[in-house]
Parts: sequence; structure tokens; C-alpha cells
Amino acid sequence: MGLDIKVVDAMGKELPQDGKSQGEILIRGPWITGSYYNAPESQAQFTEDGYWKSGDAGTMDEEGYIKITDRVKDLIKSGGEWISSVDMENKIMAHPAVLEAAVTGVPHPKWEERPIALVILRAGFKGELTDEDIRTYLAAKFAKWQLPEKVLFVDEIPKNSVGKMNKKVIREKYKDIYTP
Repeated sequence: MGLDIKVVDAMGKELPQDGKSQGEILIRGPWITGSYYNAPESQAQFTEDGYWKSGDAGTMDEEGYIKITDRVKDLIKSGGEWISSVDMENKIMAHPAVLEAAVTGVPHPKWEERPIALVILRAGFKGELTDEDIRTYLAAKFAKWQLPEKVLFVDEIPKNSVGKMNKKVIREKYKDIYTP
């Protein structure tokens, strides 16, 4: 109530309210700031027509309901298309052998970015699951072009001070994995 909300693509073009088209959620209204005090460097977080760029990725359906699907910085842009790291992480973690998973995009010479998946297996499953098993499991929900070529089985996933996956550290550590 009292807010204007829209979902836009990477070029700022408003997307259809179909519940499927994913983009960044923009918000404006009397309760939304138009700028940050004494922070001219923050102007990039606002559009010229007064919308605040939330940094959240999502969809809007025909009735105006918003579904937040990811953070824009965590979306993987591969070949001009978006891949949701959160959706892929959730699908991997639904596998009964998986304890924890992190998915992020890393540079790719042809596709701009490609996903990699870090997977921690539950006790008793170590060595029993392959990267191909994970890709096959993901293929039930994701298109072939969205699947990570690299699935790495690890003992630990980097976390930040509040226990969230530190995708910045993961991206830096694996930035050259697709470089020949």
C-alpha cells in the first residue's frame, strides 16, 4: 500500500508480471528514501525516476505478489541468461546424501560466468556420490545449459562472521577454474 514496485531486467526494462520473469526488484514511495545522506557514491542504488534498487532478485505475478528468489549479486549470468544460485543450492541440499551446498558464478572465457557447486556430503556418503550424480539430480529442475560443469566435493564451505556462505571468498578462490 502506498508503494510502487516493479521488476526490471539488467538494462532497467520493466519485466512482465507473469510470475516467471526474474529481475531486480525496484521500490519507490513516501517511505522509501530517495538518497542516502552525505553519500554521493550511493547514487547508483537509485534510478532517475526515484526507485530504490533493492538488490533482491525476484518475480511479480499478475496480482502484484512478489517472490524474492535471490540476491542480484548472487545471480549467475551465463551467456546472457540468469541462473539462480539459491534455487540450485536448495535443489542440491534436498539430495539425501548432501549436508550442505554452495553455488556461485565464476568467470568463464566464453559464457561470461558459469556456476560451480561446492558440496559437503553427509557422513557415510563420502566417495559414493559423483559430480555426474549431482548434475543428473539437478537436471530434473534445471536446463542442461544451467548445470555446473564443476561440482567440487569439499570438507568445508567458507562462511562469514555470521555463518552465511561467503560467496565472495568462493568466487575469489575458484575464479580460474574455467580458465584453460
